[in-house]
Amino acid sequence: MKVAFTVNGERVEADVNGRTRLLDLLRDRLFLTGAKEGCGEGECGACTVLIDGRATNSCLVLAPQIDGRDVLTVEGIAPDGGMHPIQRAFVEKGAVQCGFCTPGFIMSTYALLQENPNPTDEDIKTALEGNLCRCTGYAKILEAVHYAAALLRGDVK
Repeated sequence: MKVAFTVNGERVEADVNGRTRLLDLLRDRLFLTGAKEGCGEGECGACTVLIDGRATNSCLVLAPQIDGRDVLTVEGIAPDGGMHPIQRAFVEKGAVQCGFCTPGFIMSTYALLQENPNPTDEDIKTALEGNLCRCTGYAKILEAVHYAAALLRGDVK
């Protein structure tokens, strides 16, 4: 079955089996390895990407479901190979430990800040509730999201 969609701003066509997951298509065929296989059940958020602007667990989406849609991965948010302000915030605030969950948190944060440039702690916790981290304890992640919001608003340089 052929699917055609946009990933990180580029039009892509692929022949897929009807049971192929988006996560596998991204990682194994398109070599976009930022999204990680964590639980394979939509519980950990390590595979989060944006589909039509909405944070989605790519392990739960079959490739045929993305036909005609827009997919954004962590590889697609940074300008010219640099760091996106959200990535910068996670690094500067120490919200990165082992890094396995980081792309998922970054993509969920990206979706949140697109809709809400000045989130409260509760807004952040709600937006990130589908992302799990075994290393950081979440305090630094919360701090990083606030800092990223400030960077994007231009409140800090």
